[in-house]
Amino acid sequence: MPAASASSFFPPAKALLERSFPLDDLAATDAFGERFARAIDHVRMLPGFTGLHVQLLGDLGAGKTTLVRATLAGLGHRGRVRSPTYTLVEPYALARDDGELELYHFDLYRFADPAEWADAGFREYFDAGAVCLVEWPQKAGALLGTPDLVFSLDTIDADRRMLEARAYSEPGKACLERC
Repeated sequence: MPAASASSFFPPAKALLERSFPLDDLAATDAFGERFARAIDHVRMLPGFTGLHVQLLGDLGAGKTTLVRATLAGLGHRGRVRSPTYTLVEPYALARDDGELELYHFDLYRFADPAEWADAGFREYFDAGAVCLVEWPQKAGALLGTPDLVFSLDTIDADRRMLEARAYSEPGKACLERC
């Protein structure tokens, strides 16, 4: 089953930029994560940066958590990266020359109702200038709002994925241009 349509669960918006990336193996996913990490570092230094909201779409096993792990490794994280399926969110504080970069990895798979998003109090994470990577964003319905980026992962076979990326903001576009 293909990844859910990005427009089916957040307010309609015109994508500013769309790109496709074949991820033929784990090394290709790691390389994309490294490029995305460098793009995050670039965008967060732009004037007026207020955070980055990235939604990750794809079926179970499509590689969403693998992509988050590759991005965190690209940002210098050397510890374990847990899937937040049970905890709902895993926080990371990543050392940077100018201080710490806060990154939050969400997994909303267990949400049964979008109201759980509001009840969980996660909105404050998105308003703190952090990078928020959200797996299963459709479980929060329209409550998440329009993201900066949407990454849709489709499984081609056991090893290969296709990443369809769409930017919906200028910071998202700047990131995607560097990937």
